[in-house]
Amino acid sequence: MKVVGIDLAGVEARETGFCVLDEKLNVKTSLLYKDEEIVREIEKIKPDAISIDAPLALPKGRPGLSAKYKKYPHLRKCDKELIRMGIKFFPITIGPMRKLTLRGIRLRKVLEKKGFKVIESFPGSIQDILKMPRKQRGLEKLRKALIKYGVKGDVKKRSITDHELDAITSALVGKMYLEGNYLAIGDPEEILMILPKA
Repeated sequence: MKVVGIDLAGVEARETGFCVLDEKLNVKTSLLYKDEEIVREIEKIKPDAISIDAPLALPKGRPGLSAKYKKYPHLRKCDKELIRMGIKFFPITIGPMRKLTLRGIRLRKVLEKKGFKVIESFPGSIQDILKMPRKQRGLEKLRKALIKYGVKGDVKKRSITDHELDAITSALVGKMYLEGNYLAIGDPEEILMILPKA
């Protein structure tokens, strides 16, 4: 089993965390920038699933993210479910989330066209459910929590970045998805967000 976890940046000039995880929780991480780099790496690895930390769909009935559509829905069903669960997140129509959402949707389409299975994940929710600290509480705390969970390999590097740690977290839920041990929230007509089972 091979899973790719991606902590996608909103723009190609910023670092995107990239993680390859196997069934024994060994991880190899790196930082990538351009969409073509990400796609090229994925084509080399041929993963069973790709778990992306970015919104990969718009709310149902919303044509786009520009200001002229502000009267359309701002939240997807999976976002409303996160609110119900008490999990904090940034809505897709706020500031820099717009660029991230558009990039995520574009990348998802490219990868699915190439035959890859792509799922939407959100490391903050995964960390909350697995009782791990979010990166805002300290990278070292999150790194140690992932090691305690059983993650091996590049997670041991003290120089590991927050983007790589979130990519590892996204990859973990991709593994759970392939094993059938997951919770899917949302509307399939929009997208289902994949979470760990509580």
